[in-house]
Amino acid sequence: MEIVTKIAPICLALIMLGLGLGLSVKDFTRILRVPKDFFVGFFSQLVILPIVALGIALILNLPAPIAVGLMIIAAAPGGVTSNVLTKFANGDVALSISLTAVVSLISIVSVPFVVITSADILGVTISSNISMTGIALKMALVVTVPVIIGMIIRGFAENFISSKINIVNKITGWLFVIVFAAIWIEEKDNILNYLAEAGLAVLILNVIMMTIAYFIAKKFVSGIAQQKCIALECGLQNGTLAVFVATLMFDQVDYMIPTAAYALIMYITGFIFIYILRKTN
Repeated sequence: MEIVTKIAPICLALIMLGLGLGLSVKDFTRILRVPKDFFVGFFSQLVILPIVALGIALILNLPAPIAVGLMIIAAAPGGVTSNVLTKFANGDVALSISLTAVVSLISIVSVPFVVITSADILGVTISSNISMTGIALKMALVVTVPVIIGMIIRGFAENFISSKINIVNKITGWLFVIVFAAIWIEEKDNILNYLAEAGLAVLILNVIMMTIAYFIAKKFVSGIAQQKCIALECGLQNGTLAVFVATLMFDQVDYMIPTAAYALIMYITGFIFIYILRKTN
């Protein structure tokens, strides 16, 4: 996975820069105006999603690398594409952007914590050279710093950046494709075996989590637009970040396979989910 190891940090940093270019201070202050909607999405993504993933890994008795790989994608924040699909679903795009922004920034702590803790539960030994602090610092360089730089650039040229944000989103989408194309090219001889191992688990995780998030949101949030947002935010993860974490912490490609499988499945299930919502609401 030499190519993936080299390009994943660069592509992730550029994707997070693109996220920052689309953010403003109001995306964070909005949380204070409707805190309950935000907290329901935040709790669903940071707490319920990893718990559900761990339960699936244990129930299916997944091989250790696949199980930990499932936890990595479950710990990842929502991707920029969750904002796009939320818009397509007529969901609350502002809430989606706020959730993506805050959870992405917190991910430098939450992701290492979830992965290291779950690896211990699953009986996977992590190298003594890897620490939560070390992973957090490395993630900060390619996650937090680019987001802040992007926000600063937007602050100095807001009108220009706002007019070009659709182009930025398209570029970040292609960067995502590049990372996963590299995985598939480098592992083309083994990819079907990997999908057979991880495909069912990631499909179950994706479908169950979007359903759980939707009905939790139905109970607690303001309306249907917020329900759609939270369900999609819990079903569309930042796969590039997950690949980057896997390359930081593990040498085996097996740990990246759930992410590669999830990246394919989440768009299919996401559009099916949106179709069902449009038919029933």
